[in-house]
Amino acid sequence: TATESSETITPGKLTIGTGLPAYPPYVIDDTPENGEGFEAAVAYAVAAELGFAPEDVEWVRTDFNATIQPGPKNFDFNLQQFSITEKRAEVIDFSDPYFVSTQTVITVAGSKAEKATSLADLKDLQIGAATATTSFNAIEDLIKPSNPAQAFNTNDEAVQQLSTNQIDAIVVDLPTALFLTCCGLPEGSPEGKIIGQLEGAEAGGSWGLVLEKGSSLTAKVNAALKTLRDNGTLAELEKKWLPETTTIPFLK
Repeated sequence: TATESSETITPGKLTIGTGLPAYPPYVIDDTPENGEGFEAAVAYAVAAELGFAPEDVEWVRTDFNATIQPGPKNFDFNLQQFSITEKRAEVIDFSDPYFVSTQTVITVAGSKAEKATSLADLKDLQIGAATATTSFNAIEDLIKPSNPAQAFNTNDEAVQQLSTNQIDAIVVDLPTALFLTCCGLPEGSPEGKIIGQLEGAEAGGSWGLVLEKGSSLTAKVNAALKTLRDNGTLAELEKKWLPETTTIPFLK
C-alpha cells in the first residue's frame, strides 16, 4: 500500500538521510541522488516499494553519531552502515536488516597465515580479535586454535599487533575486512590479505535503516524490505555493488 503522505516529514516526499561525505561502494561519487552504490540503490528500492517515485525522494546529510541519538529527526529513514544494537534501539527505531555481514579472517603479507586456505591451516597459529565480540567467539567456536584466541581491547589494537607480526591473523566482520585490507592498516604495514569467510559464525553485524523512535513508517519499511529480500532484489544489489562479499571463499 502506498504510504500516506502525512506520514512523512514533507507530505508527498520521502526524505532519506546519509553521511557527509558518503563513501563508495555504498554511495558512488558522494551523490546519493544518482542511485549508484549499494545503499543509494537500496534506498531507492525501498522508496519504490513505499510508493515514491525517484523524483519524490529528497536526501539530507547527517552526522553518524547524531543520527543515533534520541530526539526528532530531519529524515524519514537514514542509512549509513548502522549496526543494529539493543542499546541504540532504546532511542531510535531500526528496520529489519538490509545487510548481514559474515566473520572474516585477515592477515598481512609475509605472515605465517598468508598461505592458509582451510581451518586446519589456521589451527596452530596465533589468532586474535576484539574481546567480547562475535568475531572473538568465532575463533574459539569454529577455528578452535591450539593456542588460546588472543583478546584485544579494540580492533585497532588487534590491527597494530597484526601489522607488526606479533600475531598471525585476526577476525573481523566482512565490511571491516574489506576496509582494512584495502586502506586501513597502519602506514608502512605489509599488504593486507583476506584469507576467507567463516561459515556458521554468528553474524558480524546486521545493518538496519534508522527511523525516529516509534515512527509509523517502521512497519511499512520492514514490509518493503521483506518484499525486496523475498524477490531477490537485495541479493542482486549486494552482488552488483559489494561483489567481494560473493567471491571470497568460505574456509572449510
